[in-house]
Amino acid sequence: MKYFELSEFDDPTQKGSGAKMQDSFLYMLDEAREVAGVPFKINSGYRTKKHNKAVGGKQTSSHTKGMAADIHCNDSYSRIIIIHALIETGFRRIGIGKTFIHVDSDLSKNNALWLY
Repeated sequence: MKYFELSEFDDPTQKGSGAKMQDSFLYMLDEAREVAGVPFKINSGYRTKKHNKAVGGKQTSSHTKGMAADIHCNDSYSRIIIIHALIETGFRRIGIGKTFIHVDSDLSKNNALWLY
């Protein structure tokens, strides 16, 4: 990857767990970062089922499959740039929060855009 280290995707309770991320997801995210031209700070990547439950994640969370990330973002300028880049590179599941953008590539779920 050009823009990320696997450790950025580690579950905070399991060092080295960023290695459980799906290569295809990471490739798309790296490409989106290139298109966006702005840094992507990863708030959350891979999650163990225990940690996912502790943070209120859904039981079917794509984070536990290694195909999701939450990108830090708290201003509208960066938000539109990041979302545009995610869509341009093929992501079809995006959740928008006040301080982050969730993105995943879980093909077992419907395409969606949602707000937190």
